Amino acid sequence: MTTPPAATTPPPERPSAPGGATPSEEGAPPEARTRAQASAHELRAALESAPVIAILRSTSAARFAEVTDTLLASGIRAAEFTLTTPGALDALSEYAADAPPALALGAGTVTTPAEAQAAVEAGATYLITPTTSTEVIAEAARLGVPVLPGACTPTEILTAWRAGATMVKLFPAATGGPEYLRAVRAPLPYIPLVPTGGIGVTEAPAYLAAGATALGMGGPLVGDACEGGSLAALGERAAVLLDGIRR
Repeated sequence: MTTPPAATTPPPERPSAPGGATPSEEGAPPEARTRAQASAHELRAALESAPVIAILRSTSAARFAEVTDTLLASGIRAAEFTLTTPGALDALSEYAADAPPALALGAGTVTTPAEAQAAVEAGATYLITPTTSTEVIAEAARLGVPVLPGACTPTEILTAWRAGATMVKLFPAATGGPEYLRAVRAPLPYIPLVPTGGIGVTEAPAYLAAGATALGMGGPLVGDACEGGSLAALGERAAVLLDGIRR
């Protein structure tokens, strides 16, 4: 697999608050900044091991723990419990209480500051949004957790980054594919992008070759495992995915 270009140092315009903080960090207490930095380091370490965030979305969160355990055993170290799933916060709280230290456990589809707070209280160590919500970015900074806002256009991506995004979720990725990702990275090479939405297992290497920092993958990876489907088949899909990425 072609190694994606390394991100360069962010340009001077991102830190616009005193002390080099982003606008969202300016209002956060020092201890929150410290927590966010530590959590961001853990998330990056998980993604360096396997550049995939598994997205768990279903009609019920009853099987989220088993699915996450299977993914972790397969080598995927980052999982996102989506808040649109009934029972997701309870499942997050239960899993976080005894979560393996190697796992980066986050909450997805976070659209309001109240949801951000509830997710962090339940044990999420990072937040993922479907939109460029500066309110949620600011709340994440206040809570001391990394945040990956959703964005599609270059304007949205840059807005999310300047507001304090840890990484930016390029969504929906399948609309433009790897070529769109490559085109966006040309003028914005310093922003770590995590394309998400419609990425198939066999397509994953092309996105990484185009410069993705990591990939958000739901249905093509998780399949029907959350609805009672085969966990063995899930493990096999994860193995195929990681083998393709690492070639």
